[in-house]
Amino acid sequence: MERYLIDTNVVSDFLTNSFDDKGTAFVSEILDTYPIISFVTQIELLSWKADKKTEKVIASFVEGCEVKGVSKEIISHCVKIRRVNKLKTPDAIIAGTALAFNYIIVTNNTKDFDNIKGLKIINPYKLL
Repeated sequence: MERYLIDTNVVSDFLTNSFDDKGTAFVSEILDTYPIISFVTQIELLSWKADKKTEKVIASFVEGCEVKGVSKEIISHCVKIRRVNKLKTPDAIIAGTALAFNYIIVTNNTKDFDNIKGLKIINPYKLL
């Protein structure tokens, strides 16, 4: 069974109904099955400035996710990624988390992740 690591931008786009029908169905299935996020995504989501209702929706979403914290293996992948790809630390942590657990990153920010060896990516805007 494939496991997915959800990037912050996917949550934002999902909450604002930005995906087409295929993208919405795909992300809905992941969220309904077993949503996984990095602690970086948790921080980014909970840091959004929003109205109280939206803040509650986001907090509830995060509560329903498995949040992957930092580990030696994630740090090791992150360091390699930063050295080779010059990726910003938050994105390198997300990529390192995906590599450490063999997750597929779900993101629409593929340009930052495209050149990372062994990383699997799905963009909900570009489903066939």
